[in-house]
Amino acid sequence: MGPHPAVAAIRLAVRRVLHDILTDTPDTPDGPLVLVACSGGADSMALASALAFEAPKLGIRAGGITVDHGLQPGSDLRAAEVLVRMTALGLAPVESAAVTVGREGGPEAAARDARYAALDEAAQRLGAAAVLLGHTRDDQAETVLLGLARGSGIRSLSGMAETSGVAGRYRRPFLQVDRQTARKACMVQSLPVWDDPHNADPAYTRSRLRHEGLPALEKALGKGVVEALARTAQLSRDDADALDSWAAQADPTVRDDTGLLECAKLYALPPAVRRRILRRAAIEAGAPAGSLFARHIEEVDRLITGWRGQGAINLPGRVVAQRQGGRLVIRQG
Repeated sequence: MGPHPAVAAIRLAVRRVLHDILTDTPDTPDGPLVLVACSGGADSMALASALAFEAPKLGIRAGGITVDHGLQPGSDLRAAEVLVRMTALGLAPVESAAVTVGREGGPEAAARDARYAALDEAAQRLGAAAVLLGHTRDDQAETVLLGLARGSGIRSLSGMAETSGVAGRYRRPFLQVDRQTARKACMVQSLPVWDDPHNADPAYTRSRLRHEGLPALEKALGKGVVEALARTAQLSRDDADALDSWAAQADPTVRDDTGLLECAKLYALPPAVRRRILRRAAIEAGAPAGSLFARHIEEVDRLITGWRGQGAINLPGRVVAQRQGGRLVIRQG
């Protein structure tokens, strides 16, 4: 008799990603090291168990890291427990990283930034070929809805990529696996899981969406909303990738000999392509990508499409955009 269907599903998802990592990674005497980011929750514990099972069969070393955000009493004890659980699965090395969460961008964004900084540091120091993240299809659906609510455009609707980060460091094997399957896999394997109370705290936007927004949508529209949103993410990503490629090719053609953007040539481009060029120019000038919203780019775009002699546009990161003599100048203010 084979494994439970839920266990088989998570193992297959991880196996596929590990094969991709082997293809992308140069041969090493001891085999590549793959880490799992594990909070102790059902999704990441299911991922850790699947990695521990599949990696040795492919000659891959499997380790784990848990991040202690320090946001709840006893978080250090929780991190220590996760280390014990990862070790019991056979993962090595395993580490705990304590971080300080700032306030920039709100509590959820600040925690995410601190977490990824810790994962980046550990991956680089340990020489890991990849870090596996336990985001599920449900997480993807929530991300798409949050992007829709922000009105951030098609790139935001594309949700989380299966591969992201420097040199494709982060891999998300479970984006086609629902949250219930991951939890079921833990249950049938008798894996203890920790339910983060923040995930049920209505003070957090994603928590309200998870426990109120999505259930309301499913009640109104019927089952299948999560699957449809995840499918929307993939379709949006394909479109966004194509438009990004078009913008990258068009960028050199709308600049003068000094590298400044020419307004007349920008005006001739389709809006979706033009705004991508403007966004990239603002980021290159020093505007933080995470703080640069659609409304900022729309204001800059009006310097091209609705020129009435208006003054400079202030962007995040002390970046200024202004029209001068038929050229668009985007620079540090």
